[in-house]
Amino acid sequence: MKPRILSLVISILSLTILFTACKKEGSDSQDYSAETAAHSDDQSRFSNEVDAVANDANLALEVTPAFSGRGGEIQSLICDADITVDTLANPRTITITYNGTNCLGNRTRTGVIVLSMAQGIRWKDAGAALSVSYQNFKVTRISDNKSITINGTQTYTNVSGGLLINLPVLGTITHTITSSNMSVTFDNGSQRTWQVARQRVFTYNNGVVITVTGTHTDGSVTGIAEWGTNRFGRSFITAITQPLVLKQDCSFRVGSGKVVHTTPMYNIAATFGLDANGNATSCPGTGYYYMKLEWTGPAGNTQTALLPY
Repeated sequence: MKPRILSLVISILSLTILFTACKKEGSDSQDYSAETAAHSDDQSRFSNEVDAVANDANLALEVTPAFSGRGGEIQSLICDADITVDTLANPRTITITYNGTNCLGNRTRTGVIVLSMAQGIRWKDAGAALSVSYQNFKVTRISDNKSITINGTQTYTNVSGGLLINLPVLGTITHTITSSNMSVTFDNGSQRTWQVARQRVFTYNNGVVITVTGTHTDGSVTGIAEWGTNRFGRSFITAITQPLVLKQDCSFRVGSGKVVHTTPMYNIAATFGLDANGNATSCPGTGYYYMKLEWTGPAGNTQTALLPY
C-alpha cells in the first residue's frame, strides 16, 4: 500500500539530468551533470530502499497480534526474507532477515532489520513508536551489480493510531519516519551520514490516498524530507515544497506535488501531475503524466524541460 515516493521523484530526475544539464552556460566553470546524475541515483536508491523496508515493517506489524493488537498469524509474506518474532523480551522484537533471493526482479537484499517495541504498546495505539535498526542492510542492483549498504536506526511513529487495514473506517492515519544517524556506504567505498524526516498521511477516497510531506526545517527552508552529505562530500537537502499525492485509483502514481533537490552548487525543482501542455491534470489512466523540471547551476543559469513519467 505504501509506494516508493521520494525515490520515484529522484529516479525520474536521475534519468533526465544528463539531458537537462549537459549544456552549460559560458559563465559556468564546471559541468556538474555527471555528479548530479550520480547523486540523484544514490538518493533514489536510498529512498527506494527505506520505503521498501517501511512497507515490509508495516506488513509484519499488522499481521503479528502481539504488536498490532488485532487477530492474525505471522506469515512468510516477504519473498526474500525470513521473519522471527520474540514477544517475551522487553522490548519485543520482529527480526526480518533478508536472504539475497532474487525474487524482486531488479535487485537483491541481504542483512537484518530489527523492529523493537516496548511491552504494553500496540502499533494501533496513537503515538506508538517503533525502533527500526538497519544492520548491514545491503541492496545490490542486478543491472550493474552496484550496491549500497545502510546501517543505523529509524523511528516509526503511528501519530494518529489505527491500522491500515481499517483505513476505510478510520478515515485518516498518520505515520512519521525519522532518523539522525543513517550510515550509507556507496559502491566506491565512501561512507556518509544521512537524515530522514517524513510524514505520510493515509486517507480513503475511492481507494487509498497517500499525502507525503517533509517535517524538518533548516533556517528558512521548510518541508525537508532528507538531508546529509553525498558521496562527493557535498551537503544536500531534499525538500517537498508541495505535498506529494498518490492515489490507489491511479496505481499509486505521483499525481501532484513538487520536490526541490539542492546542493551548494546546483538545485533541481520538479513539479508533478501535469499534462503535455504543462497544465495540472487528473489521472491519465495508462497514459503519461508530465513533470516540469527546472535545473539551476552555480552561475544562476536555468534550463527547463517538460518530460513524461
